[in-house]
Amino acid sequence: MEQEIYEKSFDLATQTMLQKAREEGIETAWDRYEKQLPQCSFGQLGVCCRNCNMGPCRIDPFGEGADRGICGATADIIVARNLLRTIAAGAAAHSDHARDAVLTFKKMSEGEAGSYSIKDEAKLLSLASEYGISSEGKSLEEIAVKLADTLLLEFGKQDGHLLCTKRAPESRLKLWVELGIEPRGIDREIVECMHRTHMGVDNDAVHILLQGLRTGLSDGWGGSMIATDIQDILFGTPQPRRSTVNLGVLSRDKVNIIVHGHEPILSEMIVEAAEDPELLKLAKEMGAT
Repeated sequence: MEQEIYEKSFDLATQTMLQKAREEGIETAWDRYEKQLPQCSFGQLGVCCRNCNMGPCRIDPFGEGADRGICGATADIIVARNLLRTIAAGAAAHSDHARDAVLTFKKMSEGEAGSYSIKDEAKLLSLASEYGISSEGKSLEEIAVKLADTLLLEFGKQDGHLLCTKRAPESRLKLWVELGIEPRGIDREIVECMHRTHMGVDNDAVHILLQGLRTGLSDGWGGSMIATDIQDILFGTPQPRRSTVNLGVLSRDKVNIIVHGHEPILSEMIVEAAEDPELLKLAKEMGAT
């Protein structure tokens, strides 16, 4: 059954555009969703598995059919494996975002990325001190190179713990250690997720889910935190400000170019280019208003 537009979003701007899309016959995500209905119940419950070539397998959630996959995995194991692989993919996305930010930061520090610069010197010095990097007698660029190298080691670290986790409350750190989920290295935890979810490796649902927690911590206290810190240095630490958002940013009498995504390495440069006096002058000479 087709949903009414107001059921799809409470945002008035979105409702307006959905109505416009409907009138003009433009397909949206909601249209594609409705074409899928009814969705696969096995998939919704997470009880289907295609992690190996003996499958795909599916478990009857009502106990009237197969209660184990070909490899012997129960519903709990299959659900846990599927969830862990999803966590691994999300952590990989965030962490690769961080890797790109650190590599850009390193190139900038070595003079190989001239369009970027250090926008928050205080954050750079504070972060360097936190990671045990001395700033005495060193230029900002030298400090930045050392910081970048230190952060890159967090991705390939094989044991110990991520350095950012020392920011957590002591009681929380103690709990992570007790549960065996203190993150060791960013990439290591993601690889272990893929390893454990392969057929014949980890067949304990609780153990699998604990690795999910560990991987989530390697993301939040590793990749995501590193990305935030480095982007603050490169682009300036964000401050509260009044701004225009949503579809209100579009102008009726201008060409609107929208860059989709949340990684600012490219988009920040586009913003700077859009404010460049020479480019603005050229645009006006070509008829822009």
